[in-house]
Amino acid sequence: MVDLFLGKVLVKNNKDRDELDTEREINLRLQNRILMLFFGSGECEKCQDFAPTLKDFYKKLTDEFYVERSAQLVLLYISLDSSEEQQEKFLKELPKRCLFLPYEDPYRKELGVMFEVQDLPRVVVLRPDCSVLTPDAVAEICTLGPDCYRNWQEGAELIDRNFMMNEEFDEGKMRSMTDPIRRVKYKVEDKKKKKNNKKDDDDEDGNGGGGPWG
Repeated sequence: MVDLFLGKVLVKNNKDRDELDTEREINLRLQNRILMLFFGSGECEKCQDFAPTLKDFYKKLTDEFYVERSAQLVLLYISLDSSEEQQEKFLKELPKRCLFLPYEDPYRKELGVMFEVQDLPRVVVLRPDCSVLTPDAVAEICTLGPDCYRNWQEGAELIDRNFMMNEEFDEGKMRSMTDPIRRVKYKVEDKKKKKNNKKDDDDEDGNGGGGPWG
C-alpha cells in the first residue's frame, strides 16, 4: 500500500489541509490498513448522490461517536474534477478524515488508468499489499452499509491491532497473540510473589507475626 504513494503528497481534508509528505508519515497512515480509492467528480450527478452515503459509511466505521475503536480503513479521494475549485467544493461533501491528492498532481489520472476507471462514481478497495480486494464497492456500500467492512477485513487478512503494542505497531512489528494472556498471568504471579515475600519478612521481624506481646 505504502509503495503506491511513496514520493507523493497526501492531503488531509481538514481545515488546515495538513500534508503527509514524508515516507514515515505515509507509512504510519497507510500501513496495515484497507484503502478505499474513491474516484469521483463534483460535476457528476451520481457522485453527488453517492457522497452522503459514503460519508455516513466512513463516519460509522472511523468516528469514535459510533465505534469504540476506529476501523483500519483509509478513504482517499481521487479527483477527476475539471477544476481545482470544483474539487474543493466537492471535498466539503466528503469526510474530514479522508485524504486526497493535490489537484496539480497528474498521478490522479494515472491511478484512473491503472485501475481502469471508466464510470463514476467508483470505489476501488485495496488490501494493505496493494492488491485489489474489490474493483468497485459502490453497490456494496449502498446495500450493506458498514457491514461491508467485516467482509473486507476477513478478505484482507488484516493484523488486528488489539494484539499489538502502540510503539511496536508503529514500527511494523507483530506481537504474539498469547502475549496479553501471559501478561495477565505473570502480573498475578508477581503480585502473589510480592505478597509472600512481605509475609516472610513480617514473620522474621515479629517471630510469627505476634509482635512483642505474642
